Amino acid sequence: MNGITVRIISRSRELPAMPDNDFFHSPGLFRIAEQSPGHTPFMVVCEDQGGRVVAHLLALVRTRGSLLPPYIFTQGRIYGEGDYDEDAEREDDIDHEQLFAIMLNALTRKLRRRLCFYIEFSDLSTKMFGYRYFRQLGYFPVSWQEVHNSLHSLSPEERLLPKMQRTLGKARQRGFSCHASTDSTEISEFCHILRKHFRLNSRRFIPKEKHFQLLKDDPHVKFFITTRKGKLCGGCACAFSDGKAFLWYLASRKGARSQHQSNALAIWTALQYAYRHNYGHMYFLDAGMPISHDAYRNFILGFGGKPVTKFRWFRTAFPWLNHLLQATIGG
Repeated sequence: MNGITVRIISRSRELPAMPDNDFFHSPGLFRIAEQSPGHTPFMVVCEDQGGRVVAHLLALVRTRGSLLPPYIFTQGRIYGEGDYDEDAEREDDIDHEQLFAIMLNALTRKLRRRLCFYIEFSDLSTKMFGYRYFRQLGYFPVSWQEVHNSLHSLSPEERLLPKMQRTLGKARQRGFSCHASTDSTEISEFCHILRKHFRLNSRRFIPKEKHFQLLKDDPHVKFFITTRKGKLCGGCACAFSDGKAFLWYLASRKGARSQHQSNALAIWTALQYAYRHNYGHMYFLDAGMPISHDAYRNFILGFGGKPVTKFRWFRTAFPWLNHLLQATIGG
């Protein structure tokens, strides 16, 4: 694209002035990741001839490791397709997807040089966004079920399914309550529950506690904590950006009935908060694995949301493995 230059920034002090519409591609999240153990942020920036940032995309390289069994690997994680200066697109007739292609190409080369074990793009705006550009760079798609809850035209109460109404009623009868929190001790305990909850999940990456303590001070993030008889039971972390709400992390203490009711009340409190503050939709960033009958996805559908099929795009560092996965999973 004529007149457009691209560069990748790895230090916050080098960030130029840029649009700040999307929290998941914001300078704020970049700085939080920069200070978080196990995270390395990369901001891909497209600039026009005058030096104006017309698009940018934030990738988080996350490092996981363990002594038993011994392993260490890095994962590149990107939520959505980036943030764009809409005024620049109108004035200069810049194509949104072509800008994305430029950033995708530069980012893929960067992460390949860092031997990133795999790269994952999720939560794209439409199912086919960037399809041919992903394919050209060796990414393969996995059809993935997402859940979106509308928060306009009908209230959350009007969308609740009868079974979920009963679950919430039982949770209140048993003494569960939920509140928004910025308390460091509560966030620390929630983080401990979250890490324990996903301890055996090989795909799920849970950041260190410092990451959550930094997130609680960001105006775009809210923690909703559930308690029962004075004891913290679990909760959820949500991000709010560009008129949309995103349920990011959710966990409760083990125990079949209590866990179910605690999770239900945390999600319900987050939905009500988003509705009261005029957010248009709630998006679940994790709606379960891409199988036909996922128990967690069936659970969150009880709040009246819609299942939406999109692609998640993956690329591994090993050509032979990537070709195999392209042939067997990506089609």
